Amino acid sequence: MLLGLIREGKTPPDRRVALTPKKCVELQVGFPGLRVRVQPSDSRAFSDDEYRELGIEVSEDLSGCDLLLGVKEVPAARLLPDKKYLFFSHTIKQQPANRGLLQTVLRQRVTLLDYELLTNAAGERVVAFGHWAGIVGAYNGLLTYGRKHGLYALKPAWQCVDLEDMEEEYFKVRALPPIKIAVTGSGRVAQGALEVLARMGLRQVSVYDYLYQDFPGPVFTQLRSSDYHRRRDGRVWDTPNFHREPAEYESTFGRFLPVTDLLIACAYWHPAAPRLFSEADTQRPDFRITTIADVTCDVDGSIPTTRRASTITEPAYDYDPRTGELAPAYSRPENITVMAVDNLPCELPRNASRDFGRQLLDHFVPALVGGDPAGMLARATIARDGELTERFGYLAEYAGVAVGEAHGPV
Repeated sequence: MLLGLIREGKTPPDRRVALTPKKCVELQVGFPGLRVRVQPSDSRAFSDDEYRELGIEVSEDLSGCDLLLGVKEVPAARLLPDKKYLFFSHTIKQQPANRGLLQTVLRQRVTLLDYELLTNAAGERVVAFGHWAGIVGAYNGLLTYGRKHGLYALKPAWQCVDLEDMEEEYFKVRALPPIKIAVTGSGRVAQGALEVLARMGLRQVSVYDYLYQDFPGPVFTQLRSSDYHRRRDGRVWDTPNFHREPAEYESTFGRFLPVTDLLIACAYWHPAAPRLFSEADTQRPDFRITTIADVTCDVDGSIPTTRRASTITEPAYDYDPRTGELAPAYSRPENITVMAVDNLPCELPRNASRDFGRQLLDHFVPALVGGDPAGMLARATIARDGELTERFGYLAEYAGVAVGEAHGPV
């Protein structure tokens, strides 16, 4: 089987790659029946020569490949007919921007698998960049806070060679006053953020102490869903029920507003769930948050001040509580400064790619060569030979096909 690593085609191009040069070698040694061919790229974080030096074939022609791997959405015009692809398609939530992509997939008889859908028997994702979103998001949050208050100037993560280079900047954060930082979430994204704060030498405290104690230096706490939600009917907290019926819960995040200086939002948010706070809350006299790092970047989602995504080169903007309008970053001290970059792992592409490749080798490749006994690949297949699979038949109207013609083999 010949795997092809495609050149990223989105603008601006993503610098990450599914398999680094060393991971390609490890794959070919560990799975003798597999080979890798790499399409040349000037923007990839790993150069063509880094692949060639390790004996990996670099060629423009991927027509002979059995499976083509990318990272971000493949431009519709670049899809090869009758081929099998694996990438983040961002189509399963019927995202308007990618409707044309799915239509082309079906028209060109493409088989499409999506990384987001690769799950184990428990339904947990096995391949993701979330950890790196948390790492870069927390760093950007501290960078934004330092710049807003004139405390220090961190080098942007995207200008760092790798994580080790970025960590050289951590010592500057010692200039922080005794602020309080809240990190929401308990998944991979939050764990990445917590890792950075701990490596910076900041102290983690309990939720109770965070709320009711003062400290001589900067501290942070981790807030799980039960810490800032409660059931509307007054019954005891039930985590599985919260995930099934988020609309039956209300936010209690208001009690954290008077004690939090920097909010790092890393929690998954369902549209039926309550927002953490309202725009009206930002006008409360005791609203203390000056900086928000919305790592999850749900526009008009859990954080009402996140009105749009920001970019790697211009990562922050201001929200004016008086008017509810957006303004340039750092334009007024009383504004809330928001960092809402929606592709944070791209800022450390070499590290993120190494970790991603490790996950592919540990979880995806064994299923690929072993016949998929647990159905992982089947669950991740949106379309097969140009037809929607039964699991994703609900995308028929979105893709503009007749429902009766939507279902290919499961």
